[in-house]
Amino acid sequence: MSTLDDYLLFLQSKGFFFKEDTIGFIYFGKALTNAPDELSMAAIECTLKIQKSFDGSFYISLLEIFVNNDVKTKRQAFHFIRNNELFPL
Repeated sequence: MSTLDDYLLFLQSKGFFFKEDTIGFIYFGKALTNAPDELSMAAIECTLKIQKSFDGSFYISLLEIFVNNDVKTKRQAFHFIRNNELFPL
């Protein structure tokens, strides 16, 4: 997926349906943290895997952690989580 829009459509095709307010919150968190699309997608994926549903505050916390630690890619995000033993993945 190259854009956050594409990723959200992909998730919808897999059965993850987000309400309008949730989608708005996803974009709010992206703007708040100034995160690139790839990092936002990684934070959404991690949130869904760890929380088993979308949790907005968890998503924003992940984005903040990634941005504050200079994480740039999905691979780096998962590597960061594993290396720092933040959550089981």
